[in-house]
Amino acid sequence: MPQAVVFDLDYTLAVPRRDRATILDEATTATDAPSLTRDAYLEAHRRNLTTETREPIFADLLEGTGTDADPAAVATAYRETISASLEPLPGVESMLAALRDEYRVGLLTNGPVRAQRDKLETLGWEDAFDAALVTGELEAGKPDPRAFEAITGELGVDPADAVYVGDEIEADVRGATKAGMRAIQVLLADGPGPDQRAIAHVEQREIAATLPEIVATLE
Repeated sequence: MPQAVVFDLDYTLAVPRRDRATILDEATTATDAPSLTRDAYLEAHRRNLTTETREPIFADLLEGTGTDADPAAVATAYRETISASLEPLPGVESMLAALRDEYRVGLLTNGPVRAQRDKLETLGWEDAFDAALVTGELEAGKPDPRAFEAITGELGVDPADAVYVGDEIEADVRGATKAGMRAIQVLLADGPGPDQRAIAHVEQREIAATLPEIVATLE
């Protein structure tokens, strides 16, 4: 039986009410920055997983564009716009509370410290987990095994006794299994199909209803 359940944050437990590409457009427009694609942003994000803020991400994206836009200003606008739009998936708050009666419950989320901690504050989740780590605070981000080892260390459990729940195949499923954890894949309506390395799969909107039962059946 698992001793700990660890979650990803974005698109696993909480989602923006509006499309992230639209939010990005609003942030660049508000700061007179050139238009940026969501795909380009995600690539820059993956190159900057251990930073304090999103400023290095936007500095990376704006380099060579000839703009006078301030990366720090764009980062702030993007963070504030996301926070204003963020909401938990149905039932996840009560699910987390119930899981903590049976398991150690953790959070491991990729991203800059200020951005991800701000999301937790916005959601009122500062005390929702037994341990919560942002990769901006660590030596490495997901899928690096060191990130997963950091959260299992904080929870005081062996990786083999922990389950990781997340939506991204590379960062979450592959990363967790490579670190010796079992992985449960969250399936998004417009995301990739089930990955065979995951021990189970849950639909995003049904996570609160189905995940506890899945974890309870694990040996």
